[in-house]
Formats: sequence, structure tokens, C-alpha cells
Amino acid sequence: MSLPDFLVIGAPKTGTTALHTALQRHPDLYLSVVKEPKHFLTDGPPPARGGPGDAETYREHVWRREDYEALFAAAPPGTLRGESTPFYLYDLDAQRRIRAAVPHARLIVILRDPVERAHSNWTHLWSAGLEPVGDVVRACAQERRRIAAGWAHFWHYVGLGRYGEQLSHLFTLFPREQVLTFRYRDLVDRPAQTLDLICGFLGIRAGLLTEVPRENVTAHPQASPRHTLLSAFRRRLPGTLAEPLENRLQQRGKSRRPLTWEQRRELIPYFADDVALLQRVTGDDFGDWLRPRERSGGLVGTRPDGQRQARNGRST
Repeated sequence: MSLPDFLVIGAPKTGTTALHTALQRHPDLYLSVVKEPKHFLTDGPPPARGGPGDAETYREHVWRREDYEALFAAAPPGTLRGESTPFYLYDLDAQRRIRAAVPHARLIVILRDPVERAHSNWTHLWSAGLEPVGDVVRACAQERRRIAAGWAHFWHYVGLGRYGEQLSHLFTLFPREQVLTFRYRDLVDRPAQTLDLICGFLGIRAGLLTEVPRENVTAHPQASPRHTLLSAFRRRLPGTLAEPLENRLQQRGKSRRPLTWEQRRELIPYFADDVALLQRVTGDDFGDWLRPRERSGGLVGTRPDGQRQARNGRST
């Protein structure tokens, strides 16, 4: 039976694609070619409908057990098998499915300032022409309605960043020694040390990985009549036909622009109570997430030449 030994389970827009790519380079590890199989998000076939673009993503779920196991079948003997689906932390049913299928698995969680994470998430979908609301504050206000309408997890800008609730539930299922949490800023500012921390957690050789590549960097196209028109067309097209439009939408897109303090101040109340819970759960101080930021916006810089934004964690 080929099932993973470890999982990168959260959160979206916290560098999981870059981390997955970095870990693929370690000779003691075997990472699934499909970065986000999303296997544990359902007990069977995923839904067929949702928000803009959701149907395409649902069709890409590796939900059949035999197909999921096939992702790890080529792992060389002695290597640890892993995959990275950052929605597993948010989806409490997925947490339970992981506990039932691979109770021994080691779990990796990256925590990013939830306001910054929500903004990056919104920018990702805006850049792809899927997000119809041109302001992150107004888009977050739509969240309850969107959830009620069955829009997929990636539209849950607020919910995905409430890590205190998610970790509280996770620790009822897994012992803390099987869960590694660290900050996104550590992955960005101290990549070699953070990669060594992960290697130690997994029990493999440290010192072999020193860099985290700039993967899945989000472009931030300007709001314009052109963007409005192309986005309206993109939301009506299936994935294969939409790709040229996504390329045009993201063409010459600059790096994500920082939030203003006024925008940040409007979004912080969505997370304040959960930040307090997270501090109680972890024993760490996350009070900086409730204050203005000295450094805001995309921390990985502008998108490398020739790179496209990832769809569903696939290489693009």
C-alpha cells in the first residue's frame, strides 16, 4: 500500500507550492508529482458545481483511492512519501479522514498573517479573472453568502486564516509531536534554517536544502475596463479555453500591492478572536498580526520571467 508518510496540510497562499518544490530536491523524500491531490477533501467524487472556476478544479481531484496510491508507487525504497494539499488544515472532515487513513503521518503547517493571506488569496483569484469583486474588503464581506452557495474552499478568504480553530481540532486527532508549525516569514527570511527544521521533524538528513524557489508568485493586474471585460469572458469558459485569457490578464502584472492600514484595520476584526485562541493553543505570540505591518504585500517579490500562476497546485 502506497500512502504518504507526511503531508503539508496548510494553509493556502503560505508558500506551500514553493516548499513542495524545495522538498522534491531532497534525496530522502518523494513528493507527489501532483502537488495538490486533494484526496482527503471528500469521501467520494467531489461536487460538480460551485463558484467561478470551481468545476474545473473539482475535476482535478485525485479522489479514487487507487489513483491516490499510484501517486506514491514510484517512490524509491527508503524514501519518505509526501504531498501538499493546503486545504486539509481548514477542512475538519479532511483532518478526520487523514487520521483514519494515515494516523502515523507527520503534518506540516505554515502560518501566515491571516490578513496578508486573505489579500494574497483574493489577488490570486482576481489575477486569474475569477474574482468579480475588485476590492478585498468587499470580497471578504461576501464570504458567508458564497459559502452558502457552495463555493469551494479557496474562496473562503476569512475562514482559511482562522488557524486557532483549525489547530484546536487537529490536536484532538493527532499528538502535537506529529505536527510542525512555523511562520511563513521564516520560510521567506530564513529558508535554510527552516528547511533544516523540517528535515529534523521528518527525521531525514539536514543541510542538503538551502533555498526555497519563488514558485506561484501572484501577479496583481490593475483594475481597468480591459480586466473587467476579459474576466467576464474568463468566468464563462472552461479551463483549457480559459488559459489564454488568464495569460493575457496576468501579462505584465506587477507584484501584489500592499494593503493600506485602512483596509487592514477593516479586516483584522475577522481574525482577532481566533488569534487569541491560536496563542492559547500554541503558546506563541501572534500579536503582531493585529497591528500595522512594517512590511506588507508580496514577500517573494515580482514573478520570475516566464512563470505563470499555478492552477490547483499544478506546475504551469
